[in-house]
Amino acid sequence: MTQIRIISASSIAKGSIMKLIGSLTCPYVRKIRIILAEKNIKHEFDVDIPWNTDTHVANHNPLGKVPVLIMNDGKTLFDSRVIAEYLDDLEGAIPASRLIPESGSARWRVKRWEALADGICDATATIFLERKRPDTQQSPEWIVRQHKKIDLGLAAAAMELGGNDWCEGKTITLADIALGCATGYLAFRFPQIEWRKSYPNLTKLIDKLEQRESFISTAPRDYAS
Repeated sequence: MTQIRIISASSIAKGSIMKLIGSLTCPYVRKIRIILAEKNIKHEFDVDIPWNTDTHVANHNPLGKVPVLIMNDGKTLFDSRVIAEYLDDLEGAIPASRLIPESGSARWRVKRWEALADGICDATATIFLERKRPDTQQSPEWIVRQHKKIDLGLAAAAMELGGNDWCEGKTITLADIALGCATGYLAFRFPQIEWRKSYPNLTKLIDKLEQRESFISTAPRDYAS
């Protein structure tokens, strides 16, 4: 069960239900929201935009970045990769199946997928922020470099996926979630970038992911919508 609300300075109480702080557009926040949904972990989702002047994110993460997870004991975790590991290790989650293999080569393949997907997100966000600058201050070379990262990242993902149904193993893992968040964020920020025709195997996987309730309920959206 998820409760979504706008965060205030006094809205976090030690010893209360687990809380996730983040925005509705950040792909790293979405990754954690999907994990929480897939594992049916009870929590609240507090919306706080780090770019806003009234943000309280820095009260919980000195780096001023989301996602931030406030655990039941009031202590915080930040960085989506750290939070993902913590949530996957929680006892009593239903279903109990892991999204990150506990050990061995499968674990590191999933973590490599996550790194690749996060890199695509990083490049997409960099282009978005660069284009918000005045035209005279933008760096076309920097934008081209980020586009190349996206192109090469998607090509590598398609090659790695091959004819498999999932990124790793026989069911959904963090690898699929991270990749779905990356392509979803790319489509949200730059819908004019057409990659689906070039990578039909990725398209098949992403279409399957986007039919899951965890993906539907966390689709990125503007705050006015």
